Amino acid sequence: MTKADLVNEISEATGLTKVDTEAVVNGTIYTIGNALGRGEGIEIRGFGTFRVREKKPRLARNPRTGEKVNVPKRFVPSFKPSKELKQLVDSGLKK
Repeated sequence: MTKADLVNEISEATGLTKVDTEAVVNGTIYTIGNALGRGEGIEIRGFGTFRVREKKPRLARNPRTGEKVNVPKRFVPSFKPSKELKQLVDSGLKK
């Protein structure tokens, strides 16, 4: 599903115009991204939790040359689905 598909489904379900729905979807994505960029977590009850995780520095290997490469510490977004979302996905895929 693409963002356009998401906008279409939400627009049909709510009766909002596609332009208004796209503004809401874009605003939601922007707000989540900014909050994660500030290091804040986001909890959406019944859906899941977004948070920022720290990846420690490590020594990796370039697969092409075999050369050892230092990978610095970095921060990555992570998502943990809620119990309800897990059940919804599981029951939907069993059909």
